[in-house]
Amino acid sequence: MTARDDMLARIRAALADHPATPTVPREYHRTLPDADVVGLFAERVADYRATVRRVSPAGLPGAIAEALRGRVVVPAGLPPEWLAAADVEPLHDDPPLSVEELDRADGVVSGCAVAIALTGTIILDGGTAQGRRALTLLPDHHLCVVRADQIVGTVAEALTRLDPSRPQTWISGPSATSDIELNRVEGVHGPRNLAVLIVS
Repeated sequence: MTARDDMLARIRAALADHPATPTVPREYHRTLPDADVVGLFAERVADYRATVRRVSPAGLPGAIAEALRGRVVVPAGLPPEWLAAADVEPLHDDPPLSVEELDRADGVVSGCAVAIALTGTIILDGGTAQGRRALTLLPDHHLCVVRADQIVGTVAEALTRLDPSRPQTWISGPSATSDIELNRVEGVHGPRNLAVLIVS
């Protein structure tokens, strides 16, 4: 018997009278029942230095047209009416755009899977109107459309809407980091500019 086998045998013996899967108490709040989640989400996203605007469904194409110019990456499944009023050159990811093409794009427009009010976080999972991860990480400007019914109160609530087998990107404001002297640097590992249109 090796030292490793001996150690593991001792651990098994010590745990023999404990259930294999311990019950973990989950007493934290899973929802925010009395909160205005749309208002809280808008406030938290703005705290991250993102641009936030509320629009009606009818006003969405005009708001997108005001926010986007130039060569814009368009993920598969993006509703064509979103860009109906925009003066942009759409870059469709079919065939897949190269890293160089994505880097030269002026921006990207996408939808989202879910958004969290408490943290001001947008989650993309590669679904319809979101595309693959690189589409929203390489262009310098990301315009994300969030429907009011996609906004939930807490992280726990958001997780119930997500498929854990899908690739996820969690976005809390524009890409930023800081050095040891706490000097903020934006755009290091993602878009420097994040704009969010909340459709309600």
